[in-house]
Amino acid sequence: MTASHALRALVGLTAREVVKFFQQRGRLLSAFVRPALWLFVFAAGIGSTKGIDPGMVSPYPVQSVNYFEYIVPGLVGMVLLFSGMQSSLSMVYDREMGVMRLLLTAPLPRWYLLTAKLFAGTMLSILQVYVFLIVCLPLIGMQISLNTPLLGWVWMFPAAVLFGLLLGAAGLALSVHIRQLENFAGTMNFVIFPMFFISSALYPLWRLLENGAEIVWWLAQFNPFTYGVELVRWASQGQIHWHSLIVTVACTIVFLAAAVLGYDPQRGMLRRRPGGGGPPAGG
Repeated sequence: MTASHALRALVGLTAREVVKFFQQRGRLLSAFVRPALWLFVFAAGIGSTKGIDPGMVSPYPVQSVNYFEYIVPGLVGMVLLFSGMQSSLSMVYDREMGVMRLLLTAPLPRWYLLTAKLFAGTMLSILQVYVFLIVCLPLIGMQISLNTPLLGWVWMFPAAVLFGLLLGAAGLALSVHIRQLENFAGTMNFVIFPMFFISSALYPLWRLLENGAEIVWWLAQFNPFTYGVELVRWASQGQIHWHSLIVTVACTIVFLAAAVLGYDPQRGMLRRRPGGGGPPAGG
């Protein structure tokens, strides 16, 4: 594999994802409307005029943060999560239509093809994130004074990319086990909602301990989504949360390795499908 060959493959896969995205305009609209509803309806309903205490270990310069501001990193994670699962749906569709077999027979390493597809999907996720931020943050800024500087949302970019890669890799690994499009909705609900709600996206985790929900607190500690949200939250304040960074990178590598293994025709999903090249039944 030469560098020029690898670059052409990356550009080709990215261009394909971009074309598909703009042919499905509802994806951009839904990516914006869903977190906007949470921001302007849910946050307005439960937010306190006194703000929320983010905890003793916090990137914020004050101990009382307006709930609108606190929830934004979690909603960034929501956009990335739904976009990553949409990429998973795309993989299932491509497999049913036979496109995936054509892709995996290209004269390039399988790990590179899957990584390139992951990168292309992540760039689309980041586009959706910044559309959401550009539209919604000025509306919030008209009502409250934000502690997060304007440049904070630029500093957030590398963290958001890592977070997007994590969720996209999780979607790739998950697509290995989803056989049909009809099974997608149930599986996604089983994955998306626990990941989102059992995390620090909507509330600081110290509140779980205060309310006696220790089991939920422990589940949140093992939820990769929690660390992605915190990585974005600290980055928006111009800081690095090293623990979250390490967990995010490690989980991304594990999920991507699981996807590469799953799409291996000798050991993974392709071998298990009927006619997928498995050993003969007799003899």
